[in-house]
Amino acid sequence: MRVAPAVALVALAGAAVVLVPPPAAAGGDPEAEGERLYLEGCSSCHGEDGGGAEDDAGNLRGPPVADSGEAAAFYYLSTGRMPLANSEEQPRRKDPAYDEEQIAALVAYVASLGDGPTLPEVDVAAADLVRGGELFRENCQACHSASGSGGALSYGRAAPPLAPARPDETAAAIRVGPGQMPVFGEEALSAAEVADVVRYVEYLDAPADPGGLPIGRLGPIPEGFVGWFLGVPLLLGATYWIGTRSPVRRRKGSL
Repeated sequence: MRVAPAVALVALAGAAVVLVPPPAAAGGDPEAEGERLYLEGCSSCHGEDGGGAEDDAGNLRGPPVADSGEAAAFYYLSTGRMPLANSEEQPRRKDPAYDEEQIAALVAYVASLGDGPTLPEVDVAAADLVRGGELFRENCQACHSASGSGGALSYGRAAPPLAPARPDETAAAIRVGPGQMPVFGEEALSAAEVADVVRYVEYLDAPADPGGLPIGRLGPIPEGFVGWFLGVPLLLGATYWIGTRSPVRRRKGSL
């Protein structure tokens, strides 16, 4: 009479064993999870092996990513520039399609496909703000503007504003050189110099404005226009108003 309860317990134990997912499926292996996500959402354009995929006409749908490295994968995924609905459109910043764990898994898998730049480790607090400003003006200001608000480039392209970027995203962009941005490898900027630039970019989000108004931080030329066409007329108007209100005092004995 006690056989049935025993059989039921064995059946429940077997069901529990079946329901427990394997370690890879439970997220124990980020690379394995990254491979699954890559084959599901990236391989149609970048190829199953990261070498790029061709359409029926033999044209590449997307560039190879086998040697793009973890820095490129992190930058494009964390800023929402990938995946694209249309492979011919310019990648623009938007909300990421994956959460942080999925991005980390995809980055780990793409990094395993070949060689490429690693994601720099940035300590913003220990970086040199003054040196970062010098490097920014030498290498970045021409496209991203003095205030980091972005600017127009040739052929309808544009350098994006830097304000939304996190420090790790800025560091990754420096090493990757997305779009028309040049690549700054270790021979161009050391790890310490990358950290300096990142700190200065963070400073541009809320710079100090001693002794005046920021006026949008649009740069010296627009600020000069404001000074000439707003400041000078106000100054002349104030001078005229003061002059008309001041009575002319004559000395005794004068005509």
